[in-house]
Amino acid sequence: MKGGKSKVAPVRTDPKLRSKAAGAGKKPAKKVGKDPNKPKRPASAFFVFMEEFREKYKKEHPNNKSVAAEKAPFVARAEKRKSEYNKNMLAYNKRLAEGGNGADEEESDKSKSEVNDDDEDEDESGDDDDDDE
Repeated sequence: MKGGKSKVAPVRTDPKLRSKAAGAGKKPAKKVGKDPNKPKRPASAFFVFMEEFREKYKKEHPNNKSVAAEKAPFVARAEKRKSEYNKNMLAYNKRLAEGGNGADEEESDKSKSEVNDDDEDEDESGDDDDDDE
């Protein structure tokens, strides 16, 4: 189309990002230790509410001491996922140390979508906005 406006928006950089990139060569400042004499910050409204709510709840439900039995299956699943994550991170770091870029050659199962696979066959316009995520 002749003389039409371009649909591409100009690229604008965030000034915060620019300032971080410019200061990347600076040495980090030394951390100052905490002052033990400094007063504590006041509790937020939610924490003030929770103090009162806990007292009322304990009075109304004296037998409810713990939710450990309800929590146990979720803790077990979380531990399993954490160990799997640690194993994957060790493999990833090993690949990085060997000079690889750390990217797998094929997509993981979680990144594949059956819906998007079907759409790619039907969509021939070239718009792949879903891949930007």
